[in-house]
Amino acid sequence: MSIARITEISASSSVSFEDAVREGIARANKTLENVQGAWINEQKVVVKDGKIAEYRVNMKVTFVLRD
Repeated sequence: MSIARITEISASSSVSFEDAVREGIARANKTLENVQGAWINEQKVVVKDGKIAEYRVNMKVTFVLRD
């Protein structure tokens, strides 16, 4: 049996939502062990001069705790 923990993080990208998710997971992997998945619970954009300047995601990252 395994026990998991969930932590919420925010990530951003000037490229796309997908890139923001990728960057967020990559950063979570630097700190957390056994990352198993993520749930994207919010997406939003920052608009400057009428154009999208930044894509942001809030996600819940699941990681399994070691015994």
